[in-house]
Amino acid sequence: MKTYGFAIVGCGMISEYHAAALADLPNARLVAGADIVEKNRKKFMEKHGCEATADYRELMTRKDIDVVCVCTPSGAHLEPAEAAARGGKHVIVEKPIEVTLERADALIRACDENRVRLCTIFPYRFTEGAITLKAAVEQGRFGRITVGDAYNKWWRPQSYYDSGAWRGTLKLDGGGACMNQGIHAVDLIQWYLGPVASLCGFAGCLAHERIEVEDTAVAAVRYRSGAMGVIECTTSIYPGLSRKIEIHGDRGTVIMADEMFVRWEFAEERPEDKDIRARLAFGKGLVGAGAADPSAISYVHHREQIKDFLHAIETGSQPVADGREGRKAVEIILALYRSSRQGQYVTLPLPPEA
Repeated sequence: MKTYGFAIVGCGMISEYHAAALADLPNARLVAGADIVEKNRKKFMEKHGCEATADYRELMTRKDIDVVCVCTPSGAHLEPAEAAARGGKHVIVEKPIEVTLERADALIRACDENRVRLCTIFPYRFTEGAITLKAAVEQGRFGRITVGDAYNKWWRPQSYYDSGAWRGTLKLDGGGACMNQGIHAVDLIQWYLGPVASLCGFAGCLAHERIEVEDTAVAAVRYRSGAMGVIECTTSIYPGLSRKIEIHGDRGTVIMADEMFVRWEFAEERPEDKDIRARLAFGKGLVGAGAADPSAISYVHHREQIKDFLHAIETGSQPVADGREGRKAVEIILALYRSSRQGQYVTLPLPPEA
């Protein structure tokens, strides 16, 4: 079995999840990190026993590096990803893939042209609950799906935005509660219900200071299938609630809180349903990791996604969340922002320069 050498560009908080995931995989080895901030790269190097450099470009010609994880601020994903692709390295990009469609498309194009694999980190697709719900959708258990809702009502204190100069900026964060936190819920609901046809949204900053982005957003959505729904994303709701995905049809209803089920009910009961309800029951008082503390999430689902990515490289198959999949949630969020600014419905797809 081939062991893949990894480099991580951007040695901030999220890089630790990638490093922990790699340490758990028998066919992965962390070779080096890169960060322009000296204290970040020094801490990363000492903790993980790897090399570290200020200039990520130094890593892109090394033969002992096969995959590059891009963990820079969201609006700075394109440049290291392009450099990695030109160097023949496969690319893993933290969510969002980028903060504009133009930059996302350039990133995807660079990987296509250099024939390297690309994936966007959406670890919540790899939870047992999310996979179980996806199977129910694909099996048609809901009948005609009529409503699909995504709620990401989280909390972040002002100190979160004050902790880094890039946080809460349009250039590098790309957005707020939707683009940074709620993008996971947006990805899941479109993964289940398919493309969005149009939406009408409102977004604003209601509970924080000194940021350029929204901490509260709501949208009414119509999917191409004809189903309707609601998307809500916040960092303004104390103390932070579990992420919820609700899917309703004329033959069933599922309400998923984080990766557990509050309700799992179908008109046609199957033998496995009782076990699903028992094994994945959402307990009273539980609140998902990340609802109030971004460092409280587990690295396990990053590990499962990187495992899927390496499998795709080995077999020539598509990873579960490739670059084009990563683009979809960004487009929906940008449409919500546009609707809020213009005060009118927005139809998708958006122009590529959005």
